[in-house]
Amino acid sequence: MLSAEDISVSLGGTQILSDVSLTAECGDVVGLVGPNGAGKTTTLRLLRATLSPDSGTVRVAGDPIDGLSSKQVSQRVASTPQATELSFEFTVRQAVEMGRTPHLGRFERADSGDREVVAAAMERVDVARFADRPVTSLSGGERQRVLLARALAQETPVLLLDEPTSNLDINHAVNTLELVADLAREGKTAVAAIHDLNLAARYCDELVLLAGGEVRAAGPPREVLTTPTLRDAFDAETLVTGQPATDAPLVTALADRDPLDRTVHVVGTGGQAAGALTRLVAVGATVSVGVVPTGDAAAERARDLDCEAVTVPPFAGVDGNSVSRATELARAADAVVVAGDVGDANESVVAAARRLVAVDGEGVPAIDSPRTIVATVDELPAAVAGVATRNGGPDAERRVESSKQQDR
Repeated sequence: MLSAEDISVSLGGTQILSDVSLTAECGDVVGLVGPNGAGKTTTLRLLRATLSPDSGTVRVAGDPIDGLSSKQVSQRVASTPQATELSFEFTVRQAVEMGRTPHLGRFERADSGDREVVAAAMERVDVARFADRPVTSLSGGERQRVLLARALAQETPVLLLDEPTSNLDINHAVNTLELVADLAREGKTAVAAIHDLNLAARYCDELVLLAGGEVRAAGPPREVLTTPTLRDAFDAETLVTGQPATDAPLVTALADRDPLDRTVHVVGTGGQAAGALTRLVAVGATVSVGVVPTGDAAAERARDLDCEAVTVPPFAGVDGNSVSRATELARAADAVVVAGDVGDANESVVAAARRLVAVDGEGVPAIDSPRTIVATVDELPAAVAGVATRNGGPDAERRVESSKQQDR
């Protein structure tokens, strides 16, 4: 339905885009993501023909967009701008009615059919109750929804959305992207520049990651939003896991810090063990987990984080080989972290630990041992950092002081 092939553009002598290509099929939601200044808004301008490329071709419904009249483009492509300012005291209804302009003759006025389309668009975007209010009296988020209603009233097969959730609270942001997803299921094609990577991952079928005016990655969210790719595009460290109850990746930005040079084995199951894994990987520790049942939250998190997990089938019992491997990992680790339900089968794994860090929380067993430090999940990096490496070193005797940690 919409494609760009090798488009390049310079503005004011500065190269903004270089050989950018993308494709959006019927029924797709394609997200443009990337750092500020990456070229997302410029790409949308090229896709709606308000800017001409220096080279390359944009096609809509198979036709080169530069061969279409302005009215023809407006009958195929509707857009919402990033800015929500409107200069005149139009009512909301009048602003949405502007979306019907491409379907009217030069001196033709809107008829009852047009008014029905306008009413339906306002209702669908939840601005019907503002119909007779001046647009200038609305908040930025409400104006954003009015502009989306105007685009819906345009009844085009393609929607281009520039930061459609930028002024919205979380409820309306989610509702807006749910609406875009519904429209795609009905056959429309949507291309949206989205700042929030996690919302983009959740609602887009495909992502195009732009940085420095170039496409750094394109494809399904799980293939695009990876730690190496995000490091390349944003020059930032991230932790990529999974969003609950979805297939979408979850991106967490990490503060710049020296990596934690420790090897840690986690023993436990459920959310507490998964949280411990996440916290330790986020600070650069080398982490493994087990023995845990396949499908457990800790096993799934280990898969997301590319950590070694010693797993067994659910309800199948723990076999000797699994215990042996987990024990080997525990013995080789600088510290073993106990979090969540450990289970009787992991007793030998815990016993192999040179130093234990028990996560303070419900369900964590009390381990009576002088080798044990008690810490919250947030305190784990400091607790593990205070454990000597297996090779000793200058911090071998350093202890972590905390009101919530004590030797047992």
